Amino acid sequence: MSDKQPAARDVRFQVAPERMPEIPPERMTDAQKRVSAETAQGPRGSVRGPFVAIMRSPGFMDPCQKLGAYVRFECPLEVRIREMAALMGARHYTQQYEWFVHVPHAVKSGLDQAIVDAIREGRRPTRMARDEEVVYEFMTELLNNHGVSDPTYSKALEQFGEPGIVDLVGTVGYYIMIGLVMNVSRTAIPDGKPLPLAPLPDQVTSA
Repeated sequence: MSDKQPAARDVRFQVAPERMPEIPPERMTDAQKRVSAETAQGPRGSVRGPFVAIMRSPGFMDPCQKLGAYVRFECPLEVRIREMAALMGARHYTQQYEWFVHVPHAVKSGLDQAIVDAIREGRRPTRMARDEEVVYEFMTELLNNHGVSDPTYSKALEQFGEPGIVDLVGTVGYYIMIGLVMNVSRTAIPDGKPLPLAPLPDQVTSA
């Protein structure tokens, strides 16, 4: 097997200049200053990550960051479950920043490092708790098929109830949404650290 990694030439997986870097305060519109201040005053404490790019549309940023605050800080689903869903969404779309930021949260919340590694490598984890197994099957079907089968739905319903299913789908949907923004804006990983994700075998490369 060759040690070469041709996917490293794929522009989506290279460190490239950010398309939407931080806007200097003197260049912000009044609307941008308002949502920036509101975001900084919230639980995040500052405007960073996806919101640097999303700031271009303050009308979008306002409800977006409020939804994110619910997902991150208020959602009743266990943090470990939310973080597993976030990682599966990040892996599916090879979202480097999201993966980089959420792995420490996931491990701290109790998600086993072996599960994180398996998701990163695009394979099914070998040892999961019952609720983790339900999440893995649910998210795998949802991300690949854009829906879930009746048996998979039934397992999730038994494990999390209807409110939990809505929160689970909403969580991964939120992270996919901001992840796609960051894929387009090429949001950089902090401190210029190496990209944590390689492309999956079935991901189309671009010249």
